[in-house]
Amino acid sequence: MGAAYRTVVVGTDGSESSFAAVDRAAAVAGDAGATLVITCAFYPASKTDVDKAQDVLGDEAYQVVGSAPAEDTLQSARDRAVRAGAEKIDTVAVKGDPVDSLRKVVHEREADLLVVGNRGLNTIAGRILGSVPAEVARKSGVDVLIVHTT
Repeated sequence: MGAAYRTVVVGTDGSESSFAAVDRAAAVAGDAGATLVITCAFYPASKTDVDKAQDVLGDEAYQVVGSAPAEDTLQSARDRAVRAGAEKIDTVAVKGDPVDSLRKVVHEREADLLVVGNRGLNTIAGRILGSVPAEVARKSGVDVLIVHTT
């Protein structure tokens, strides 16, 4: 108990509200001297996939189509994180579902804090929070910070 966070994971999709979550995550990471891992989920960008993704996604959070937009989003998020006080920053573009992607990064990086924004998460906040496996939560003690960005 009482140990500072070492690894903070935050998801972004390039939206203003997800950037607000990045700002908060960066401030927390900066204060703790923790590594900030910014993740962006994307679908591969063939025309068919894009159309399918838009149908499935609508305005689902933390997901963009194509790896190039994901990299652009991560670069913008990194710039913001630096301004917000984070010093050690990794960025990860992950192909696939936003919930699975966040879960995977939390697990792989042995993160001890996951930061999510509340806007657009009404549909998936429950899925993210409910889907961090109990085992992972037990082993790595993952806290979740929900940033009120609306």
